[in-house]
Amino acid sequence: MALSEERVLEALRGVMDPELGKDLVSLGMVGEIRLEGNKADLLIHLTTPACPLKGQIEADIRRALSPLGLEEVRVRFGGGVRPPEQYPIPGVKHVVAVASGKGGVGKSTVAANLALALSREGARVGLLDADLYGPSQAKMFGLEGERLKVDGNRKILPLEAHGIKVLSIANIVPPGQAMIWRGPILHGTIKQFLEDVNWGELDYLVVDLPPGTGDVQLSLTQLTRVSGGVIVTTPQEVALMDAERAADMFKKVQVPVLGVLENMSAFLCPHCGKPTPIFGEGGGRRLAERLKTRFLGEVPLTLSLRESGDKGLPIVAADPEGLEAQAFIRAARELAAALSVQAFISLPMA
Repeated sequence: MALSEERVLEALRGVMDPELGKDLVSLGMVGEIRLEGNKADLLIHLTTPACPLKGQIEADIRRALSPLGLEEVRVRFGGGVRPPEQYPIPGVKHVVAVASGKGGVGKSTVAANLALALSREGARVGLLDADLYGPSQAKMFGLEGERLKVDGNRKILPLEAHGIKVLSIANIVPPGQAMIWRGPILHGTIKQFLEDVNWGELDYLVVDLPPGTGDVQLSLTQLTRVSGGVIVTTPQEVALMDAERAADMFKKVQVPVLGVLENMSAFLCPHCGKPTPIFGEGGGRRLAERLKTRFLGEVPLTLSLRESGDKGLPIVAADPEGLEAQAFIRAARELAAALSVQAFISLPMA
């Protein structure tokens, strides 16, 4: 039989998206088929530019087309982040909350580097520092001392660093000033940060939550639709207890837990590289299993990871090929995949 677009499409009906469980044709992911002689050029629209299974999908496509006897198969990937049925904030497709339940587990470091990792994969990303009592993102992104401005419509303009739009109370109040605010003021501030900010077009707005399960968490979930939450923990039992409470909080406000990330999984000696699990081992993975959610991976505790945040250049920006940055990039891909599944479940297919 002569090679035709119909034969190629029929072969591609046997290629399944590993996350969504349906074939590429039914999902509308086959964007273009070009045939020239015995060569095929395919454009496949992914549900997120950070798809962690891109290599597997390409291999499955080549395997499915092999019986057609093609001399050459070129697979190109395109497409953007699948939006929800209703945008939570104008121009923003997904709001992702990063929580820990307790302080001291590196939640802000995780939020900053997940945002950068998603951006490196091709997504448009913003970062809202909702830890109003202890804001740290201005420091981590080298934005200390800069002040926010407003546009012609009196909307706040986020600052930008390393390709990320960043908004923090630290860029409004004087350095070192304590926020002695009760619940109603916290609620009003979060409302303003969501409604009176010109975020532009974003695929993901990552929200760095404060420790605990209090006013800010409740205000965020009341004021906007949160696509999902990420739980940050160390392997230590005390941290796991509070992380489980954070997950329970998400459950009670009907926010899906997208995954658990274990930070400070082991200390890596800067001289010999030997790992020492000073907080224990395997706690994050066990928590993910109990919660029946994804385990996003382990991030080691290193001197360079700490130094990069203090210098205003998070590790994913400072050393993207390094061990720590690669752990965040893998976690971001898993997170993006989880969000794609959420969007697929909630949206009727065309």
